[in-house]
This record gives sequence, C-alpha cells and structure tokens, in this order.
Amino acid sequence: MNEFKDNFGDGFQQKSKYVRNKLPRHALDWSRKPKTFKTYPDAVKKIKLPEPKFDETTQFWSVIKDRHSTRKFTEEPISLMDISLLLFGMSGLNRVFPQYSFRTVPSAGGLYPIEIYPVINSVMNLQKGLYHYDIQNHSLEQLKEGDFRDKVNKGCLDQNMAFASAVNFIWTAVIGRSQWKYLQRCYRYIYLDAGHIGQNFYLVAGALHLGACTIGAIYDNELNQFLEIDGINESVLYVGVVGKI
Repeated sequence: MNEFKDNFGDGFQQKSKYVRNKLPRHALDWSRKPKTFKTYPDAVKKIKLPEPKFDETTQFWSVIKDRHSTRKFTEEPISLMDISLLLFGMSGLNRVFPQYSFRTVPSAGGLYPIEIYPVINSVMNLQKGLYHYDIQNHSLEQLKEGDFRDKVNKGCLDQNMAFASAVNFIWTAVIGRSQWKYLQRCYRYIYLDAGHIGQNFYLVAGALHLGACTIGAIYDNELNQFLEIDGINESVLYVGVVGKI
C-alpha cells in the first residue's frame, strides 16, 4: 500500500524533493515553450488603465510595519488609479527587453505562470463584471458584465469579505508555463510565485490606505467554472479582496 495514498500533501512534499545526483534531466524544447502572456481577443471590452502614479511621500518601512489583513470594508468605491497601482504592483512590467521582460515580482525561471482576474464590484468609472489583466498593455479585458459578488463569495467558502469588497482579485496558474521547465516540481514554484504576488498586493494596498486580505480557502471547481477555465491546464489558486476601510 502506498504510504502517501491518503496523505497526498505529504506525498507531494516528499516526491518533489531534489536529491543530489538524482536531479531530473530533460532538454528544454524551445519550440514548445508555452506563451508567457495570456490575452482575450474576443473580450467584451478593453480598458486601458492609467499609467501608475506613485505617491512619493509614502514611507516604505511604515507600509511594512503596518501591514495587516482587513476583512470589513465600506461601500465607498475605489479609484481607477488604485486598480492601476494594485495590478502594476502585483505583476506589472518594470524592465522590458526585446526577447523577455521582468516584473515587479520574482518568478522561478522568469516563467510567470500566474494570471490575474479582477472581479469589479465598486470602482469609479468602471462597470461591474469579470475582467482579465492584460499585463503587456497594462489594460483590463472585460470578460463578463454583471454583479458577481455572490458567486465569488460562495466560491470563497461564503466568507462575507468577498461580497463586501470593492474588488476581488482571482489568481490562477497556467501550469504548463512552469511545468515546461520544472516538470512535477513546478507546483512548488507556482505556489511560491502566488505568495510573492499576494505580499505585493498587501503592501500596495497598504500604501494606498486600502484594506486588503487574501483567501486560500476556496471551492476550486466553482471558481474555475466561473472563470471558464478547465482546472487542469489553468486553475484557481488564491483570491485577494480589497476595499476602503
């Protein structure tokens, strides 16, 4: 009997370890490298976000010291600039070269498997609905119109903060981007990548004097169905909620 049959978490941790002189060996097939960026050509609408403008009076160490989770929000909307800064801080391009680019967060192998789907509930001059962040163009692609707070709230184990927030950021992983290089160990790196984004999310929200919280307790399949992704090649990992305190 497999000792990890039921303890699948323990099994994953042990089986994905690197052992000296036993590293997996495979040649990278560059012709089959997955695309780095995902876009929706048939999006309902494309919205160019304002160029991020940073408040130069914000004190870095104060933001670090004051970081905390907020689970209650007012009904006041946040601004389009807030969205621009949050998205740029989570995964914006900060160094662009002809063949590759870097972002405001690190990623194993520079492969960046994480995609961001903002669910807009209360943002000035922006329709409610499901969006996707087009990283290359610092734009939003509207995928669905409507109020989806209840759907996201239920997908987050009925945690009311997902209903009350101004925006829910749903983070997914395109598994193949990392698996192309790291095989089964890719999952370790994908979870770390999501953590980097989650921390930047907290810090940018703090710098903007917004409340924020991350949610790991989710009904995976329900949120995958909402985003219309298969849960295998691309799957929901994590959710961030943000709003006025």
